[in-house]
Amino acid sequence: MRREKGGFWIAFCAAFFYPIEWLVGRARYEGKENIPATGGALLVGNHVSHLDPIFSGLVVHRARRVPRFLAKHSLWKVPVLGSALRGSQQIPVYRDSADAQQSLRDGTRALQEGKVVVIYPEGTITRDPDGWPMLSRTGVARLALTAEVPVVPFVHWGTREVLDGYNKKFRPLPRKTITVRCGEPVDMSAYRGRPVDAALLREVTDLLMVRVRELLAEVRSEPAPDDFFRRGAAS
Repeated sequence: MRREKGGFWIAFCAAFFYPIEWLVGRARYEGKENIPATGGALLVGNHVSHLDPIFSGLVVHRARRVPRFLAKHSLWKVPVLGSALRGSQQIPVYRDSADAQQSLRDGTRALQEGKVVVIYPEGTITRDPDGWPMLSRTGVARLALTAEVPVVPFVHWGTREVLDGYNKKFRPLPRKTITVRCGEPVDMSAYRGRPVDAALLREVTDLLMVRVRELLAEVRSEPAPDDFFRRGAAS
């Protein structure tokens, strides 16, 4: 299979991130075959560490596709990183502003143009003390319902053991095993074609994140909680 062309900035990021992958842990990529070889796809993941985007990007790149992330717009202001984000056609997210809907339109357009879009519906690193997904934002459901492309759940586990953002801990040694697993696409047929309202968006978001949570439970070899952690809940 030929690699999807990504241009200079994708090659630049790959040259930068592959050595980091080796330095911070022993990476295991599972289920890459669930990422479609061609055409649009929406990858829906959990978020436990600031290292996650590196490994999300690499699992897509190892599947010979080019990742496009929905990421907070403030990153576009960071020197060099901002140039890489613009040059590689990443998608800025403007939360709680008049431009918020533009992010979803840009994400939908990318999917309809046959690109792989990566989203972390929680919107930030989980605050669940045990690392399970939080109650997520519903933008992921709008993308999944509008673009009508395969929706692939995936998870990271082990990245927080290396870089724990909330507790400000960086522990690259001894090297840890970092697992990224992609599951089978979620069957969305029962939801597409229905009137899109707040109830449907919540239902679809929870459906997708339950699958993410189940996939994470498989990786962790332990039962998942019944409910999603809520922001502001006591830890």
